[in-house]
Amino acid sequence: MEHVAQYLREVCDIAQALPAGEIEALCDELVALRERGGRLFVLGVGGSAANASHAVNDFRKLCGIEAYAPTDNVSELSARTNDEGWPSVFVEWLRVSRIGPRDAILVLSVGGGNLERNVSPNIVAAVKAAKAKDARVLGIVGRDGGYAKQAGDVVVVIPTAAEQRVTPHAEAFQAVVWHCLVSHPKLQRSATKW
Repeated sequence: MEHVAQYLREVCDIAQALPAGEIEALCDELVALRERGGRLFVLGVGGSAANASHAVNDFRKLCGIEAYAPTDNVSELSARTNDEGWPSVFVEWLRVSRIGPRDAILVLSVGGGNLERNVSPNIVAAVKAAKAKDARVLGIVGRDGGYAKQAGDVVVVIPTAAEQRVTPHAEAFQAVVWHCLVSHPKLQRSATKW
């Protein structure tokens, strides 16, 4: 029971410390993206890749935003990893998708990418590629936000409540934040079933 009680206390602490103003700014970015007819490319690795797939569904179905997650096509992802290497998988996918100034990437990541530690180099490369094409860089990340926070336009950092549980909290709160966004009156176009 002690772990469960502690974990739930941490959840409450994180929820209270979430940066509401940055989440609102993220909502405004997504409204502007939809208004200019841009596409949203949601990037994540590991558990964040699963979150990316779910978020794409919600942004498309509930908000009317054209959205995609490169990790949804495991054949292309694994072929690119095998033939070209892991660091370039997102960059090459964005290149073929002709990412441009009307578009945005949304990074879902625990660490936000860090080349020095060789963590999520594909996210770092994707952020650089998006910036080079004048696309907006958005994110929901944990820890200090890594490269995504440093180089991004609007990146929400999930507060750290316990170093040993950064990953589960960051990935769980990615879902809290994107569900807040897709149910926001400024962004939501279609009601949920329940």
